[in-house]
Amino acid sequence: QVQLVESGGGSVQAGRSLRLSCAGFGYRYKTFCIAWFRQAPGKEREGVASINREDFTTYADSVKGRFTISVDNVKNTLFLQIDGLKPEDTAMYYCAGSSRFYACPEWSSDSWSAAFDWGQGTQVTVSS
Repeated sequence: QVQLVESGGGSVQAGRSLRLSCAGFGYRYKTFCIAWFRQAPGKEREGVASINREDFTTYADSVKGRFTISVDNVKNTLFLQIDGLKPEDTAMYYCAGSSRFYACPEWSSDSWSAAFDWGQGTQVTVSS
């Protein structure tokens, strides 16, 4: 089982930027799907951005144009660049990864819970 560790969260004012990192996935020579999810208090977990071995990316409509997902395959690290932060971006951000998928599943798929490794999360708090 892969151990994923997120970092880079913090408390910032609206309009600022953050860069989240997720280390430890180790999929250097394998097919993979890696993604960022977030969960705000009292809300369901939602998929934010995903990327696969072919650098195909998918974003939730609510973050398009502000969030950028990328991966450093040499350092085994996933990134999420967040620009123009809004108070509604406040949430715990998690990374999830699997080497079992060529194409990332739909956000609603049960595969995320059943077949992916998850990190412990990093908190992002945005004040207005």
